[in-house]
Amino acid sequence: MGMDLKEKIKQLASEYFAEIQEIRRHLHQHPELSMQEHQTAKFIMDKLDAFGISYQSGIAKTGIVALIHGAHDGEKVIALRADMDALPIEEANDVPYKSLNPGIMHACGHDAHMASLLGTAKILQTTREHWGGTVKLIFQPSEESYPGGASLMIGEGVLENPVPASIFGQHVAPQIEAGKVGIRSGMYMASTDEVYLTVKGKGGHAATPHLTIDPVLIASHIVVALQQIVSRNNTPWIPTVLSFGRITGNGRMNIIPDEVKLDGTFRTFSEKWRTEAHEKIRQIAQGVAVSMGGNCEVEIKEGYPFLKNDEHLSSHFCEYASDYLGKENIVELDLAMTAEDFAFYSHHLPACFYRLGTGNKNNGITSNVHTSTFNIDEKALETGMGLMAWVVVSELSI
Repeated sequence: MGMDLKEKIKQLASEYFAEIQEIRRHLHQHPELSMQEHQTAKFIMDKLDAFGISYQSGIAKTGIVALIHGAHDGEKVIALRADMDALPIEEANDVPYKSLNPGIMHACGHDAHMASLLGTAKILQTTREHWGGTVKLIFQPSEESYPGGASLMIGEGVLENPVPASIFGQHVAPQIEAGKVGIRSGMYMASTDEVYLTVKGKGGHAATPHLTIDPVLIASHIVVALQQIVSRNNTPWIPTVLSFGRITGNGRMNIIPDEVKLDGTFRTFSEKWRTEAHEKIRQIAQGVAVSMGGNCEVEIKEGYPFLKNDEHLSSHFCEYASDYLGKENIVELDLAMTAEDFAFYSHHLPACFYRLGTGNKNNGITSNVHTSTFNIDEKALETGMGLMAWVVVSELSI
């Protein structure tokens, strides 16, 4: 395989860049929310048709799975994944390809993920004569909302017929400069659960608190009491976060309401501790409420599991990426308390989820994901599509 194919891939990534940039801009202009990616899916299918790549559509509603077969013999199958959905954010960027859909924006870079994977697909299709085995492309809906498109697609058999030996995914990283990539072996991203508490008391006039059971006071005690789950019940070496971002009580300055709602998130890196912590949340919230004369309903929506990068696959990735980009362009990542539904794949087969640098401090491209000013240095697309193609053909050859 050697040097020739690597140079060929680099040349094709450069040659296809303008087309892939246009694809990214089209997708950026036409963002769609989770499970509504109908036009996005149609656009991807049109591109796959143009590249001569066969696919199945309508998996988990809008998901697509495509297969590319190398010309040489090879049983090995490798899966690649890109997510398709956008976020309910009004775009503040003043760019020619600004979102045309009011209140919806590709603020998490999924437009770049799809464009980059289409670029990788075109490179692999063009170089089929040089490699053996099969590449499975997964275009996945609804990464941003529970239960996550990954779990739905897995449920509909995306990891069967054929069964992949491993799966790779990439995600934009504005804090890493374009031209570089980041990776962390082993535990990488946290599990995530939604916590909804409804504290029930008895409302009344704020001037006669003795005639009420004050759910605002009870809710305040619950928020403080629940902090001991992380500080006192958790082993210090399992990173854990419990945060409440919303408290709603429909009273006013002189009205104590009947109930108060608390919405929060719980994140960690152990399935055993995750289950135990859910029970602790229930016990403490209900215990505090009852001790103060009220009660508390607890609803915990289980979200994504923690994401683990397979050690062997990650070490192979580092090798291939160093070979393709140079060792100085590989960044070691810290643990992240953010979550990703790619994690579901990582509990079924060896997985490697890495970060594609998309920042450019000199050009002011520094905004974080999930913000109204998020954008990417589009040169990252050339790195993204070429590197992923090289990683795949390298992994298929061993």
